[in-house]
Amino acid sequence: MAHAITRMNPPTLPNAAEMGYSQISVVEPGRMAYVSGQVAWRPNGEPVPSDLAEQTRIAGANAKAALDALGAAPDDIAILRVFMTDLNPDTLEQVMPPLQDLFGGAMPSVTGVGVAALAAPDLKIELELTVRLPG
Repeated sequence: MAHAITRMNPPTLPNAAEMGYSQISVVEPGRMAYVSGQVAWRPNGEPVPSDLAEQTRIAGANAKAALDALGAAPDDIAILRVFMTDLNPDTLEQVMPPLQDLFGGAMPSVTGVGVAALAAPDLKIELELTVRLPG
């Protein structure tokens, strides 16, 4: 069987592979899952850390838990939308390493969206996934 998702970084677009994601993800027909925005909230109710990179790690761990619940893996992520309250080149440098840890070598399509606020005033980042379910 062909890969369920084909990644593309055509030379006519900026090279997103250098940042660890793909410009285009072509999804073969199959079941899809839409994972609600994951933030730095933890099941045990611990406080949200103020550090953006740490919030990203926690949101990434929540996203990974959602993938696990689906029986999916990072390779199955078609697109990740990243909503940030302070989206700029410096904050992107802080969030890309934890996101690349989440990807585990997969290079899904990624869209970053700057927003005025998220669900709570202490939240700085939210991750929303579109996932093609395996098998």
